[in-house]
Amino acid sequence: MLQLLEQSYQVRTTVRSPQRESAVRAVLREAGMVNEDALSFAAADLLSDAGWAEAVVGCEFVLHVASPVHIGNTGDENTIIAPAREGTVRVLRAARDAGVKRVVLTSAFHAISWGHPHRDRAFTEDDWSVLDGPGVDAYAKSKTLAERDAWNFVAEEGKGMELAVMCPVAVVGPVMGKDISGANHLVQRSLEGSMPGYPNIYIPFIDVRDVAAAHVLAMTKPGAAGQRFLLASGPAIPMQQVGALLRANLGNAAKRVPSRTIPNAVVRLAALFNREFRPIVPDLGYAKKVSNDKARRVLDWTPRPADAAIIAAAETMISKGLVKN
Repeated sequence: MLQLLEQSYQVRTTVRSPQRESAVRAVLREAGMVNEDALSFAAADLLSDAGWAEAVVGCEFVLHVASPVHIGNTGDENTIIAPAREGTVRVLRAARDAGVKRVVLTSAFHAISWGHPHRDRAFTEDDWSVLDGPGVDAYAKSKTLAERDAWNFVAEEGKGMELAVMCPVAVVGPVMGKDISGANHLVQRSLEGSMPGYPNIYIPFIDVRDVAAAHVLAMTKPGAAGQRFLLASGPAIPMQQVGALLRANLGNAAKRVPSRTIPNAVVRLAALFNREFRPIVPDLGYAKKVSNDKARRVLDWTPRPADAAIIAAAETMISKGLVKN
């Protein structure tokens, strides 16, 4: 949203309740919003048809970025899957009926790489997650099924409306407001020392600002229509390296960051009793290779290094007092 306003777009965003508008504006102002007069709000909820026609009327482009996020096991996975699928089709239908030219949908790496056996080849946009494979949780299912629904809808009912899909890996970067989302939770928990150590897993990261930039580029680049894009800053890095980065760059603020790795056998044992550990067991010691070549080539997009994104996340959390002492 900030980048759209900086580029002089007229922006209409949705909130579930009109009462949220003032709080959202305050967060955006704090983050350096410009051209605020070009920003308007509409009330709409992914679980209801009400408000969507009004939200998209007159729009040339729609960016659908909202979806329930719940990493790991959940009691009833349909509470995650149903809103993601229904909400995606609801937004697409409203956009089509309003004559929108192109929709940019936020999917996830979870729709590409989950459930596969370990392999040496890099994951690309041609890959889809295997929903009955090991380590697939409700969130991975929701992103995969919702994205497939989107492609099917546009092919069968889109009436010429274009679709581009973004599949970011673990998103980190500067925090806006007081809410922490995505992989920033890993940075927060590291700074608070709430983990005894790091499991032996590897994570590919991407800066939230680069995710936003890719969405804006995908709106208008002719070659983006009908394409999905894997967004990653580079190779996956071990979780222990995240801790090392924080300790090397943040001085006393990183005094609680763990320095040890939890042995694989301990993680497997813990997974027998703690559902939080179960999704990571299949990938212990395994670094998924990722390719961002397509996004670089088609979108003319260049992401920041993962190190910079992780440090930016930590610095903003500390400055905003979001790390518990």
